[in-house]
Amino acid sequence: MESENHFSENPLVETCSSSDNNCAVEHLDERKDYFKERAGVKFAGVHLIVDCIGAKNLSSLEKVELCLRDAIEAAGATLLHIHLHHFTPNGGISGVAVLAESHISIHTWPENGYAALDVFMCGDADPHKTIDIFKAAFEPDELRCNELLRGKDVL
Repeated sequence: MESENHFSENPLVETCSSSDNNCAVEHLDERKDYFKERAGVKFAGVHLIVDCIGAKNLSSLEKVELCLRDAIEAAGATLLHIHLHHFTPNGGISGVAVLAESHISIHTWPENGYAALDVFMCGDADPHKTIDIFKAAFEPDELRCNELLRGKDVL
């Protein structure tokens, strides 16, 4: 099954249901990554820089992938592709979920109970809705989040 297409004007999109992990490939017919405006400021998208401190489940590929899929669904984003890499011997994970609206990336240090996530979304997707998903999946003692408006004042 194809999960991405770099050359078509009508890219392929992998859509998944988190409840049954069934995925299907379909064509993306409309742009999902348009500029927005908030309080008179035009910008490309919202970029959240998230630190999970004292976190759990950071060496489980299955939990990390399910967390990313649930976060994408909660945010109303469109999954194009997920790639995760499991490091040895510490069990850390690095990966990215590429979205029609941009991406979510993760890097974990399970030996330190720390995960760094970037959530960048454009269009109607709401990256703030990923925060509760991260809290539930990783059970951090502390979660820090900084917001950047990307592309501010470009247009």
